[in-house]
Amino acid sequence: MPRAGLSTTAVVSTAIELIDEHGPDALTLAAVAARTRVAPPSLYKHVAGLAELRTLVGIRVMTEMTDRFVAAVLGRSGDDAVAVLLRTYRDYVREHPARYAAMPPNPLHEPAMVDAANRMLQVFLAALRGYGLTDSAAIHATRCGRSIAHGFASLEASGGFGLPEDLDETYERLIAMFVASLHRR
Repeated sequence: MPRAGLSTTAVVSTAIELIDEHGPDALTLAAVAARTRVAPPSLYKHVAGLAELRTLVGIRVMTEMTDRFVAAVLGRSGDDAVAVLLRTYRDYVREHPARYAAMPPNPLHEPAMVDAANRMLQVFLAALRGYGLTDSAAIHATRCGRSIAHGFASLEASGGFGLPEDLDETYERLIAMFVASLHRR
């Protein structure tokens, strides 16, 4: 009999807690079962297995990020929207480095994640609309913006910047270079 109150949402939340505390590699059904005080087979009432749980974690992370992006860019446009979007991306990764690392690199290739990934993509495309970018130009610009945010934040989260210069200043320079490139297209 499943523990009262255990649900798919609770299982995903527990998985995220484990990831936050111990990293993505610590996510196992046995660890989630122990944390929720159920036998591992009881989890199968809520998730089909570890692969589905990882997918659900990825969806939750993308949803959290997208919700933050929407709140940050709402009412903004142009350079301001792009800059705040990139800052918000970095802030999320700094606050939740392990959770972010649990997200697959290309969720558009995961059928269950396509809706959440497309919602996130739409925020990027909306922030770029003020530059008149359409079709492939908008996709290229989105990739560039994501590469800046993901690359910088991932390197920062892993301690990859050893030089003494201020990281905030470096990131602001990257944002300024990206925004300037949008004006020169």
